[in-house]
Amino acid sequence: MEESEMDHIGDAQPDLHQALLDASKKHSTLTVMFHQHVAKVLGLNITDHKCLDYVLGMEKVTAGQLADMTGLTTGAITSVLNRLEKAGFVRRVKDADDRRIVYVEPVYANLGPVFELFGRMAEDMLDLFARYRPEELSVILDYLERSNQVMARQTERLRDAWTTAGKHRGHDSGEER
Repeated sequence: MEESEMDHIGDAQPDLHQALLDASKKHSTLTVMFHQHVAKVLGLNITDHKCLDYVLGMEKVTAGQLADMTGLTTGAITSVLNRLEKAGFVRRVKDADDRRIVYVEPVYANLGPVFELFGRMAEDMLDLFARYRPEELSVILDYLERSNQVMARQTERLRDAWTTAGKHRGHDSGEER
């Protein structure tokens, strides 16, 4: 961002900041509820659904990688993968070069319901994007990417604090690290 563009950043009104915080909170809640309902339609729980999202995004992933990304234990991830495999959404495949490594990959032939649900969402979002000029969309994209960075940092902060406090207090449930 150029210096002239940055000049106005600190000038935003406190009311606008509060409105942005409120809208962000509402968006977060609506997003969680949407994904909860998607999971229900797919016969999954929300954790399974979001783990499937990781698998789809990476094409193939190990249980250990999923555990690291989610903060769940490898035991909990094994249960998630068992349910996703039973639903037919993923399969486990041994690495051709090192048979000790097992990857989880999507079974695209069975993912039609997932793509149908999100295809409708994509259509609505594309209609929304059409309301904005490319420059405005670039600002929105910048905001979303930066928001994702904030969310990732805050999630890591909470995960670290919980791990330290939870183990110290004896609250390690085995479900999350």
